[in-house]
Amino acid sequence: MSPPRDASGLTKTLRWAWFIALIAAAFAYLTAGLSPLGETFSLHPFAAVEADATAVKGDDTDQFEGGDAEREDRRLLGSSGAPLPAGKNRVPAENDTGWSEWGDAGLAEAIATVDQAWADDLAERGLRPAERADWLQVCRRLSLALVGSGMSLEEIRELEALPEADRERRHLENLLRDPRFHDYWAERWTRRMVGADEGPFLVYRQRRFRVWLRERFAENERYDRIVRRLINAKGLWTDRPEVNFWTVTFDSGDGQPDPERLAARSARVFLGLRIDCLQCHDDFLGNVSLGSVDDPRPGLQSDFHQFAAFFSAARFDGLQGIRGRDVDYKTQYLGSDEEVSVEAAVPYQPELLPDRGSPRAKLARWMTHPENRQAARAAVSQIAALMFGRPIGHGVDDLPLGMPGPVLLDRLADRLIEDGYDLRQLIRTIAGSAPFRVSSVAEFPIDGKHEAAFAVFPLSRLRPEQVAGCIVQASRVKRLDHDSAFILQLQKLGATGDFVRRFGDLGEDEYVTDGVTVSQRLVMLNGTLIDESTEWNPILNASSHLAMFARDDAHAVELAYLSVLNRYPTERERTHFTSRLSEAERRNEALEDLFWVLMNSSEFAWNH
Repeated sequence: MSPPRDASGLTKTLRWAWFIALIAAAFAYLTAGLSPLGETFSLHPFAAVEADATAVKGDDTDQFEGGDAEREDRRLLGSSGAPLPAGKNRVPAENDTGWSEWGDAGLAEAIATVDQAWADDLAERGLRPAERADWLQVCRRLSLALVGSGMSLEEIRELEALPEADRERRHLENLLRDPRFHDYWAERWTRRMVGADEGPFLVYRQRRFRVWLRERFAENERYDRIVRRLINAKGLWTDRPEVNFWTVTFDSGDGQPDPERLAARSARVFLGLRIDCLQCHDDFLGNVSLGSVDDPRPGLQSDFHQFAAFFSAARFDGLQGIRGRDVDYKTQYLGSDEEVSVEAAVPYQPELLPDRGSPRAKLARWMTHPENRQAARAAVSQIAALMFGRPIGHGVDDLPLGMPGPVLLDRLADRLIEDGYDLRQLIRTIAGSAPFRVSSVAEFPIDGKHEAAFAVFPLSRLRPEQVAGCIVQASRVKRLDHDSAFILQLQKLGATGDFVRRFGDLGEDEYVTDGVTVSQRLVMLNGTLIDESTEWNPILNASSHLAMFARDDAHAVELAYLSVLNRYPTERERTHFTSRLSEAERRNEALEDLFWVLMNSSEFAWNH
């Protein structure tokens, strides 16, 4: 017996109602990243700032009839109350102290100390520094260094609502508390500490190690404590993620940590010394200096193996994981016919090694001793490389013992020790210093001496993950972070991973200065990431939002430059592209082309 006609119609109606409700829910979830901004939270040490729709002067949202998401786009794409003059950098007045007014006397003193050392070094070299960069350039540098992408239009509009003297430091404080910073730096430091390879199957969990590091950065744990926890790690790699620092070396064939690999990596990461070659022979070329900081000597093969002996004091013990034991290390030296037992010893400053404790605990204390300045220099070298986009000196892990290092590096190392190994305070010191805030262009000819002394901000090619991050962020009006819709976060993760694989992952060599290859240029010109980020998509893509909401063509060009290059266009650029937009038969396609051109420009792919 068939159901009544009315009942069948009611069933279809209910099905269609459920289907429409499902589509509406999916659409709302997809566009959650375009929801109106909440109140901007206040961050120490600055006063609270309200950043609601009325904070941006000159917007006309009241005259726009649309949904909340569209109103928000309109607000963010609106004109700022005080735009920069086209084609000019607004350099603050000489009496604008800016970063010195932190309300933190210790930080102001640290910045002043670094600036004075830098100025004295330039004077001694006979070099002239460049002028200060404008706030947009400095904020872009901060975003690239701390979260691996440029700024969103949303962030720029929020900062423009503040007094200009407060913009850089407010942006820095926002980033330091942003989960994107914790994620990004955890990834970068993971590569340094355990490498970029997958490692041995079963006994190694790179993701757990990365998450553990992320938590350390989120809690602003002291750097010396992080190092001690790694060197003295115990337990299973699953419930004690720091143990993965040891288990990543389990591919030596005996199912135990490899002391030699651990010694080589620890020396590079925690001491800034490349002693790998001493594993097989003494230093005959004068590349490795050890012994004493004040009176160094050539490195010996015994230096490496005595250092490696400390790492033999750990053993994998089945279900108990990594456990401590006594030093048990043997090796066969060059020219010897048999193996000999080797006692553990540090390669320099043995007076800092504690008398008591387990071998690994003693090594960890020695590495983080306040008088072990070489270890502090190694930490600063990695952080400065992330901040500037290139190492201070020849290499991030090539800081020969006993040789005078770059003045900037040594002063920052002193500050790190004095500030109790507070990484965020070190980042603030670097970000507030004059070397970080100078322009990359000058009125005088620039050569390698200027970049080496940081008289100008050094030009550095963006790493693959930074290029991908900039492309994805430039295609969105709002910042892509942990509060964005899950589908947007998933899209960013997939797009970034695919782009990096095609563009070429640098692995652990993240600071190479080689030029862009032909294949990399082709990935940019013909790859799917830029095409998908610039195509017509009125829900997601910024180029489509500009076509719908920008007041006029000149305004659209201005917003495109802010979104992609994080700067205002010059008058010549504004005139040229405004003319091209006004002459275009299809304005939305012309805006897509403008985004495509800017993303493929040389300026986009460099930190400057």
